Amino acid sequence: MLVGVLGIVLVAVALRQSTVREFDRFVRDRIEDDTVENLAAYYEANGTFEGIDYMFVSRPGSGGGGGGGGMWGTVMLIDTDRVILFTNENPPGGGGAMIIGEQVPKSDLDAAIPVEVDGETVGFIVLKGPSGRMPPGTPEGDFLSRMKQTLVISALAASLIALLLGIWLARTISRPVRRLTAATHRVAHGELGVQVDVETGDEVGELARSFNRMSADLARSNDLRRQMTADIAHELRTPLSVILGYTEALSDGKLPGNEETYHVMYDEAIHLQRLIDDLRTLSLADAGELTLTRVPTEPAALLERVAVSHRPLARREDISLEVEAAPDLPAIDVDPDRMAQVLANLVANALRYTPTGGQVILSAGQDDHAVWLKVCDSGSGISPENLPYVFNRFYKGDQARAESGASGLGLAIARSIVNAHGGEIAVDSTPGVETIFTITFPF
Repeated sequence: MLVGVLGIVLVAVALRQSTVREFDRFVRDRIEDDTVENLAAYYEANGTFEGIDYMFVSRPGSGGGGGGGGMWGTVMLIDTDRVILFTNENPPGGGGAMIIGEQVPKSDLDAAIPVEVDGETVGFIVLKGPSGRMPPGTPEGDFLSRMKQTLVISALAASLIALLLGIWLARTISRPVRRLTAATHRVAHGELGVQVDVETGDEVGELARSFNRMSADLARSNDLRRQMTADIAHELRTPLSVILGYTEALSDGKLPGNEETYHVMYDEAIHLQRLIDDLRTLSLADAGELTLTRVPTEPAALLERVAVSHRPLARREDISLEVEAAPDLPAIDVDPDRMAQVLANLVANALRYTPTGGQVILSAGQDDHAVWLKVCDSGSGISPENLPYVFNRFYKGDQARAESGASGLGLAIARSIVNAHGGEIAVDSTPGVETIFTITFPF
């Protein structure tokens, strides 16, 4: 509101000054033209300038009457011999004023307007020192007075309109902001998921939409955190219960210590250690602190490394495990151990859910913008309703592919490691036909 009112006032002042200045210039030019024309007509009719005084004293505000105080500070008529024929300057003793009959310096004619009759200069007129104000009572002065009054009224009316618009605009902005403030207080007190109405498409509306997204994300993150905490507790409880049960039975003498008992306890301890390591890897990846030792790595060599370590298991299950890599693939800048961990997880899952006589193919290739690695199996596949969630932590919605005895974190870890490398991992599956995991590294 303050900016609007100040702008109106500044425009009104500037317009007033400009109008007065330009109108004053217009009047001066008109008077100069009229005066020169009248003087020429008088000389042409009389052959002399004698008796010309009436012209300068008859016009109201012209500066005549000897005072020199009207529109013109000085009105001076000079003949061709530079002798003053008329002047309205004060008489001698008034500060060096020139008088009638005195000859003016030649340099003073530079500012004089020649009076011509039939192409011949018959005299000069000097009009000096406009006061900048039209005398009251004249048409010009009345015009300027009305113009100034109109400007004042217009400025006041515009200021009032700016004030009313400012109040309306301030309330329009403050109302949704107050709602946002109340909603943030509710979120601060633990009421996550609060939403506010979005009524506009401007910056305030965008702020409301951002708040709604933030509030929804907070609620979703809180739900995921609670679910993950419950899943972690469940996953930890299973091996711990087994270990505690066996150790209690051993300590009470209800169960004899033998190789089979110790082997079961050892397996559960390994399962527990693997779960803890997986959780630590995920927490490092979430914090952006996952250590990567990047080196240029040949995609074919990386796939072959993983295939070699899993071929014995594939042979026992009578599953074909092959590597297919396009020739002359560019090296990828990755941590080979971390990427081997990702591929090993994908291959282990593929072997687990591929029936006897099936096949698992590890392939590598490139397109115009990326190098890709694929793990394709001819297993049971993933149902479409579960496909979007397979990379979620502890997600085991598809019981046909649930990681029996595993932590349920393998694919989540794989995604975190691939993302840390700047790549992407995706899955495509046709139930009962095949499942393809694709890892892409852009150039």
